Order: sequence, then structure tokens, then C-alpha cells
Amino acid sequence: MTALPHPPTASLLPHPDDMADGRCPQREVTLFHDRPLLLDCGQVLSDVRVAYHTYGDAREDATLVLHALTGTSAVHEWWSEFLGAGRPLDPTQDYIVCANVLGGCAGTTSASELGDTPISLPDMARVGRALLDHLGVRRVRVIGSSMGGLLAYAWLLECPDLVERAVIIGAPARHSPWAIGLNTAARSAIRAAPGGEGLKVARQIAMLSYRSHQSYAQTQAGQRAPGIPAITSYLEYQGEKLLARFCEKTYVTLTRAMDAFQPTDAELRSIRVPVLAVGISSDVLYPAAEVREQAALLPRSTYWELDSIHGHDAFLMDAQALPDVVRDFLHG
Repeated sequence: MTALPHPPTASLLPHPDDMADGRCPQREVTLFHDRPLLLDCGQVLSDVRVAYHTYGDAREDATLVLHALTGTSAVHEWWSEFLGAGRPLDPTQDYIVCANVLGGCAGTTSASELGDTPISLPDMARVGRALLDHLGVRRVRVIGSSMGGLLAYAWLLECPDLVERAVIIGAPARHSPWAIGLNTAARSAIRAAPGGEGLKVARQIAMLSYRSHQSYAQTQAGQRAPGIPAITSYLEYQGEKLLARFCEKTYVTLTRAMDAFQPTDAELRSIRVPVLAVGISSDVLYPAAEVREQAALLPRSTYWELDSIHGHDAFLMDAQALPDVVRDFLHG
């Protein structure tokens, strides 16, 4: 058994720094202290630290937000179009929970602490379920985008008794050879240039897949400085920016978990709850046709497409009617 650091458990009582919009500061709790977590790889973990944010008043039903690969539990920092009164994530009406994933680098037990122990998306869902149990949550509506969308599928398969309905944005049910290939190239860059340079290249590879030809033609044409193409400057900036806040071991660990998640058609057909799957018309990482075709295997799925030139990242930078569509589905 691998024992992990065991800091004091966070209190669930109201905190004096809680925000007027229902936001709580990031909190931490240590789970699996008395009963270890059995991982899909066959190893067990004890004392798993989970860092999380909540929004709104605690109750037995909640909306669970699942963040993307380099995202965090601080939903207010990256999804303001979705969080707020009258929006899909409304702290005045709902209890909203978002936790940093196992193996991440934003407070939850990290990839560096896990060492060489491989983890899976279902492992992440089991940790999330333990957190919800700790918070007294008995039923959830799940919303996830990008890696969070893949993780939402893991929740649907791992916790069918807990999930009431789910919204999956810009994500297929399983990684294609194309997506695995992009992640393989990114991991190869990290392996070839450890210490930060490889992570910057990995981010640049990812950023090319997060947008589209049209998007970059509109936003990164021309030169930012004499002799330096705007796209070159942009990609170098994105690499530096990620290096300042992320961990290369986390990048490797999480992308491997994403690539390994390969539910069968039969498993997808076993999902019985209502699911809204959102494709993005110009997404080159997870093409809309792939999102639609895999979601169609679910008996109670609804498909909606965001028409945008901005590729995979359109759910963040060009949401258009998406918040309204998601709000109506989550609370319909």
C-alpha cells in the first residue's frame, strides 16, 4: 500500500472568506484514510488528498464540474460565462462542486507524489465519488468539457447510481488514434527535453489542435514583431505560460490516462441517464462527427453542435448559445 501525506481535514463549516456569490476558497480534505483506494492497475492508495472548490449552499444534490487537462477546480477563473446567477452553474439555486483531479498539480495528490503508479479516469471518478460522499452529496448532474468530458463518461460508467444526467462538451467517449498520436508526440517532446523545454513544446502541439486553420488565420495572421510571425510568438507565449503553472509529470500522467480510456460500444449502450453531447463544428482534436457518432450509442443522448471557427477551444472563447442550451438541459 502506498501511503500519501495526510494533512488536516478541511472544515465544512462556513469560512469567513466565503464570497457573496457563493464561492468558497479552495479547500482540502484527505480521503481513503481508513479504507484504501483500489486503482485499476491493481495497486492501492491511502490518504489521498483532494483539493476542491464549492459554490452555493451545501445540499444532497449538486452539479459536478469536471475540468479540462490543464484546468483547475477554480471554475470562476476559467468559465465565467457558465457560472453565476441565471447561468448553467447558478450558485443562488444550486450547489456546485469542482475538484482537482487525482494526478494533477493543483492541490490534489499529484503525479509526482504517485511516482510510477499509473492511474485511470475511473480511478479519478472513484476519488470524486469519495469527495461527494464526504460532502453529503447523494445525486449529481455532471458537466465536463475536453478531458472533463471524457471523465464524465467514466463517471457515467463508474457511478450510474449517482449521476442524474450529464453534459459532455467537446469530447468523444474514447480517444481516437489521432488524439492518441497527438498526445504521444507531446509526451515524446517532454521525454526528449525534460526540465521544462519539452513541456513548452507539448503545449505548442496541443494549442495547434485546440484551434483551427480559420481561427488562427483570423487571430494570428501577420507579424507581432519584425521578422517574427504572430503565430510563432503566440505559441512560444503559450508554452512559457503553461510551464509557469503546470508540471510535466502531470501532463504525461493525465494524457496517458486519457489515451487508455477505451469503453466499448456495449458499455456505452449500458448508460441509461439523459446525456447532452456537444460537438464543435471546427474541432480538429475531437471532430464533431466523432462526438455525435459515439454519443448516438447512448440510449438517451441528445446531440447539439456549436458552430464556430475557433476549434476545440470554442467552448471557452466563443460559446454563443451554449450556456443557454446547457442550462435548459441541466435543469429541464
